[in-house]
Amino acid sequence: MKMKLSMISSYCIIGTASFRIVRAFTSSVRHSVIPKPRGWLARRVVVSNGEQQQQQSRGFSTFLKSTSTKTTPTLIDDGNSPFQITTPIYYVNDKPHIGHAYTSLACDVIARFMRLSGREVFFLTGTDEHGQKVEESAKKKDMTTQDFVDEVSVSFRDLLSVLNISNDKFIRTTDEQHKKAVQHLWQTLVDKGAIYLGSYEGWYSVRDECYYNDSELIDGKAPTGAEVVWMEKEPSYFFKLSEYEDKLLEYFENNPDFIAPSTRRNEVLGFVKGGLRDLSISRTSFKWGVPVPGSDDHVMYVWIDALANYISAIGYPDTDGETFQKFWPANLHIVGKDILRFHAVYWPAFLMAADIPVPRRLFAHGWWTKDGEKISKSLGNVIDPLELVEKYGVDQTRFFLMAEVNFGSDGDFSHERMLQKVNTNLANELGNLVQRTLSLIFKNCGAIIPAPGPYTPEDEALLTKASKLREECSAEIATQSIQKYVEVLVTMIWDVNKYIDVMAPWALKKTDPDRMATVLYVLMEVIRYVSILYQPIIPESSNKILDRLTVPIDERTFDHLDNDYAIKSGMTITKPEGVFPRIEVPTE
Repeated sequence: MKMKLSMISSYCIIGTASFRIVRAFTSSVRHSVIPKPRGWLARRVVVSNGEQQQQQSRGFSTFLKSTSTKTTPTLIDDGNSPFQITTPIYYVNDKPHIGHAYTSLACDVIARFMRLSGREVFFLTGTDEHGQKVEESAKKKDMTTQDFVDEVSVSFRDLLSVLNISNDKFIRTTDEQHKKAVQHLWQTLVDKGAIYLGSYEGWYSVRDECYYNDSELIDGKAPTGAEVVWMEKEPSYFFKLSEYEDKLLEYFENNPDFIAPSTRRNEVLGFVKGGLRDLSISRTSFKWGVPVPGSDDHVMYVWIDALANYISAIGYPDTDGETFQKFWPANLHIVGKDILRFHAVYWPAFLMAADIPVPRRLFAHGWWTKDGEKISKSLGNVIDPLELVEKYGVDQTRFFLMAEVNFGSDGDFSHERMLQKVNTNLANELGNLVQRTLSLIFKNCGAIIPAPGPYTPEDEALLTKASKLREECSAEIATQSIQKYVEVLVTMIWDVNKYIDVMAPWALKKTDPDRMATVLYVLMEVIRYVSILYQPIIPESSNKILDRLTVPIDERTFDHLDNDYAIKSGMTITKPEGVFPRIEVPTE
């Protein structure tokens, strides 16, 4: 009888193990962190002036101002501590596509937001360079495998540069330090009795680098649509995954925010409750992988190799080292939903077995389609992110991908929709507002920023709303609601455009120049707030606007969203130039 091995389909999230917030009464500590215990059960315990915080991040609407927290605290993040965020490392069997760009941009937005909030950040990305699929791709190109991965890895680095991604480290699984770290993890699992030698035969998808049971196949193919082949019986080391079924379920129950969105959590719960079987974690039928310690005829299953990058990049196996202690467990792993189960089941189980803390949160985002159709090479509708940048611009591409789809859901791409959104929200609303305001100052105030007079209730209302933007944006970022974060700023710009239309400062030049000066000053100040908060989404364009507003380079963090750093009257502005040129519809 063919052995059936329960292998987890390629779905991925990554993230934060929720921590229980306990009730503690103290008069001297407003917001403190209790040292975490060692081992996989480690979680951060947040003490908050006698209140047990059992709510989502939006429940902390006044927290940023009433405490010293830098970002909105949640059940899984204290809002102050060093913050590690990761993309999955990208498989180098082919060049990068829109999915890679999407994940990298989401991580970049959150990393930039945290840095601008004053938090220390470690943003990790890189390439996964081992496995049978990579070995076969190199052969097809008549290249050595190392030369092939060297070439393709550069294309991923180049994409990060083009998209203005601010990662702190780029890791490659062919790095010697990483391979040594993976071998140490393997040996640790052996020493703890979590690995044994057996044999395996069953269905395997080279494209997915994944084993499948008979029950998982659909019309003879993997659930992903990939072809599968029957692997004849071969020696294999196994990880005792079956022993972690109850432990994983208990962990998920005690840490409900570990997996997000909730639909993904339910998917993982269903899978684990269906029963886990031991996992084949080595191969002998190819050689392009990390050798198993003491068994050089075996190479490690690509996923144990790839998943370990999250700890090897911060110094593992030196778990007492400064970097590891500072950033592990990771705050947030963000991945595509196709590799959810690898990260939500295999990864926590490996870490539990090795007595290493589990990440705090795993977030799996959705897929992109194009014009309602699945993206595939066979359909010829693959979206090249480099082509998007060339056609629309870097910040325009960043804005659209982050603003168009609720993060976590699937989204559909069309050039018509991108043109409409970029032209409307950036060129017409934000860009035109900046141009109108600065042109009026340049023309009617001699290019000198005017001093404001007394504020009217309308002025106060707009300025008050601007002063609350940081809290609103922080609450959305705390739950990875990136689209809603963008919506907060888009809505603010709508309100500012209504204000300028109602106040009509161009008509006040002759009738009430003092009032004109006040209106123009209010506009500049509100645009300053919005531009500072837009930096994680459209960094280059935001800083161009801040330059035009004469905001000093060292006064552009979120701590400068305060009256003490308001626009300075009497400064000279330069002749305004457009920040977002309107993009014309291309002729096909």
